[in-house]
Amino acid sequence: MELMHALPHCARRSAVVTQANDTTRVDIALFNGFALPKVAAIIEIFQKANALAAAQRADRTRYDVSLLSASGGRIASSSSVFVWTDSVDSHRGTNDTHLLFIAGGADAQHACRDERLGSWLRRRHPFSEIVHPIAEGRLLLEAAGLPSRYCALLYEDDDAHGLYQANPLTEAPDAVHTALRVVEEDLGLELARLVAESVAPEHRTPINPSTTHNATSQVSKKILASARWLDANVDRPISIDAAAQVAAMSERNFLRRFKSEIGMTPSDYLLRARLNMSCRMLLESRLPVDKIARRCGIGSGGQLAKLFRKYLATTPTDYRVRNAVSPSGST
Repeated sequence: MELMHALPHCARRSAVVTQANDTTRVDIALFNGFALPKVAAIIEIFQKANALAAAQRADRTRYDVSLLSASGGRIASSSSVFVWTDSVDSHRGTNDTHLLFIAGGADAQHACRDERLGSWLRRRHPFSEIVHPIAEGRLLLEAAGLPSRYCALLYEDDDAHGLYQANPLTEAPDAVHTALRVVEEDLGLELARLVAESVAPEHRTPINPSTTHNATSQVSKKILASARWLDANVDRPISIDAAAQVAAMSERNFLRRFKSEIGMTPSDYLLRARLNMSCRMLLESRLPVDKIARRCGIGSGGQLAKLFRKYLATTPTDYRVRNAVSPSGST
């Protein structure tokens, strides 16, 4: 479907001129094998926003996040991290504003065949102000015969002070950008900046994995889609052939185009993305190095240490100690 047909008919700004303490329900649809990174970032954004709003304004909880799956209970991400979910059948809508995110992941095609999830999406869709699939999550919407409904504010160019530039009408926005833009509109630019800095501070991504964020006009849509797919699936085994299929190209043509447009091979891009993920996990968790390596798609702690020495001239343990945030910091 054309993206412009999936945009909301009215801007979110008209929907948020309500009492400051209204609750926004954030529903995140998951399935076994979902890709964790974007989902975790969205959850953290709304949790940080709640905490900062409560500290600054004595507000009640502004965002109520629900993790949902077809049958409920414990489900596994693609990196074997388990999360607890509510069943879609037991989840009831409210009169509050609802935002709906649908997780991505290579197992989305299997989830498309679960009619329980499809039926719930069809019930929930008309009452959700934003319906934002993440990467392959769009397949679940397509299987249910539903359009996406993106945040209209991400397509306006009259708000230059915001966190992000306006998106072209033909380009789907990033789900993390959507979450931050919602927080910005609801709670103000400064609080949204604090949330963005605490969720993804600059020092947590010491290796720049791509040039696409600064030069998207020079990158074709197919190659950009494949790069975003690599980012979304960084925590699982990935083949170059699968990435080429996302770009609808032969493997040979894909390798040539990716190197020409991105400036590095898909394998190098994926490696750098995995190193960035490992850097974030070293600072945001107390997991042992070996477990972090496996969850980031790197075979072992020893292999991760070799990569750290090569690219960062340090070890994972030293990196964790040197970059630890003080108790008064933002983590």
